[in-house]
Amino acid sequence: MFKSPDKTPKQYTPGEALQKIAAFCAYQERTQKEVEQKLRSYGLDEDESGEIIIRLSREKLLDEERFAKAFVRGHYRQKKWGRRRIMQELKQKGLSEFCIKSGMKEIDGEEYYQNLVEIMEKKDRQEKESNPRVRRMKISQYLTGKGYEQDLIKIALDDLGKAPEDDE
Repeated sequence: MFKSPDKTPKQYTPGEALQKIAAFCAYQERTQKEVEQKLRSYGLDEDESGEIIIRLSREKLLDEERFAKAFVRGHYRQKKWGRRRIMQELKQKGLSEFCIKSGMKEIDGEEYYQNLVEIMEKKDRQEKESNPRVRRMKISQYLTGKGYEQDLIKIALDDLGKAPEDDE
């Protein structure tokens, strides 16, 4: 017999929810907002969710400062995002200013600028535009979209313009 899929999510007792959410937090760093949403989807009310979140924090399974640091490291090293984009994402995730500032300290200035230069050089090699001003503007817009600051973009583009032409 065909059974239609049930649209309502499974309801959990606070004990069951704690076990599930602990595994959820152990798998990767989470924000309090993500955990709260997940607990609500389990059918828990605000008080039950709050108690579980406090317990997870006490047991160090939930730590927003640690989340911010891991997020910043991953996004500036792997995805090569700029400071502005990383901060915007952290704010969207509902982190406090303290956690955001703490996470942003993970960025090494030298490595950060090197990321910018690498991305810019790659974009320069891919860019088909031949007009130098339009080309520069397109590269600048791309880097702005990645979250880099205008002053750093300008410095990097000026350095690119001075570099001897490579045949690649």
